[in-house]
Amino acid sequence: MALLEVILSAIGGNPVLSIVAITVLALLSRSVYRVTLHPLAHIPGPLLPKITSLWLHYHAYIGDEATVIHQAHLQYGTLVRVSPGEVDISDADAVNAIYVSKGGFPKAPCYANFDIDGHKTIFSTTDNDQRAPRAKAIVPMFSTKSIRDNEAALYGCVNRMVERMQEEAETGRPVNLLNLSRSLAVDAVSTHLFQENYNGTSEKGKRLSLSAFVDAFVAVGRFFYLPNTVFMWLEWAIETCMPDKHTIDSMRVVDKFVDSLVDSTPQGSQNYPGRLLAAGLDKSEVKSQCKDLLFAGTDSTGMNLATICRNLAMYPDKYERLRNEVVSNAALGSQAQEVQALPYLSAVVREGLRISMANPTRLPHVVPSGGWTFKGVHFPEGAIVGCAGYELHFNAIAFPDPQAFKPERWLEGNVTEQANKYWFAFGAGSRACIARNLATTELYFATQKLAESNVLRGAKAVQEGEIEIYEWFNSSVKDEKIELIWEKTKI
Repeated sequence: MALLEVILSAIGGNPVLSIVAITVLALLSRSVYRVTLHPLAHIPGPLLPKITSLWLHYHAYIGDEATVIHQAHLQYGTLVRVSPGEVDISDADAVNAIYVSKGGFPKAPCYANFDIDGHKTIFSTTDNDQRAPRAKAIVPMFSTKSIRDNEAALYGCVNRMVERMQEEAETGRPVNLLNLSRSLAVDAVSTHLFQENYNGTSEKGKRLSLSAFVDAFVAVGRFFYLPNTVFMWLEWAIETCMPDKHTIDSMRVVDKFVDSLVDSTPQGSQNYPGRLLAAGLDKSEVKSQCKDLLFAGTDSTGMNLATICRNLAMYPDKYERLRNEVVSNAALGSQAQEVQALPYLSAVVREGLRISMANPTRLPHVVPSGGWTFKGVHFPEGAIVGCAGYELHFNAIAFPDPQAFKPERWLEGNVTEQANKYWFAFGAGSRACIARNLATTELYFATQKLAESNVLRGAKAVQEGEIEIYEWFNSSVKDEKIELIWEKTKI
């Protein structure tokens, strides 16, 4: 207080300067508190994020959040304070407490930024009581039995994607794997869950009609950590001042598909919207839940499959090993193993999921009442903590040479306890990806048929080095392309 009086005396009572001085002093005092006395002051990390959340918002926006935080972990250890009230944890031993035990910690409020059309989705809601009846209604559709009963339809989607890849390969022009894999993903999701095929694999344009819709939701990740009110105003301003025709057109296509689907679903239907309607949801919310499913089911699986295809093309020896296993198994006829029991195919899928970085950043949850102590470090109630796929999947101890595509690391005799512990492709616990069984089955079926058809023989990766991504909650490939090209003589 004495310091404030000295400052006000020095500026001679000028009201503008007084306001500036008081503001600066308040910010300085808050910064000193956050660094020295805040309940998370004992957590190491760079100075700036200890003082302000703007550091985290900036890196989330420009899309290098995971990389920058990874560098901080290398410097400060497994616990890094990434904003005044948030901590990123790179130790897989924290996964059980945060996500699994007793249902895990509650999701952070920022998940509300993924609400759709004013409705909380099964993914975005932080209220387990609200989520429970919705999840209960549709969980049976993701069971192993339900998926197995629909194998023929899923294989039909896969075969159409393989045919499309063969057609495009013969043109001699670069083929965008991301577009093809998204086409398969939306067809598989809609066929199995909606019982109505979106038919993306039949589209002949350079870009799937659904893609701009998906990319619009992916871009939400730029502002993921913003308070929901701030986010909504920002989203309104962007849509009003900077409308994008491709996004608007894509949204209309998806709205038309979903509106028709839900409005025509008969009472008692056992498809996805029918089950939600039977659970008492109104049509408006059911449409939002269906759009959320289209987004999530298309984006992540599309990225995962494109990553697998590219790496198989880049490593012909691994592709040949996969092909020999798949073809030999198919030759057994009725004695053939289930594809998910094939060792090398399983290893390829698992390794693809590890390195694809479909969801690279932290899954933030809130420390509950009473606080939490992890390996002797106390986290107060209300602190936001979480683990990131990037940190866990690129852990050099669990995965030596972590950036490399090495399916062999998952074969019997090679796989380690650490590798299993640090694998985090679908999250963990009761709030893990609800569609993980379906997504995994799609990857198995597609990888199997790509190998059987031998369509990847002679394919070369167009982009050199690693595929660059924006490290948002859902990653976004820069230039929206993961391309292969075939020499005509080798097709």
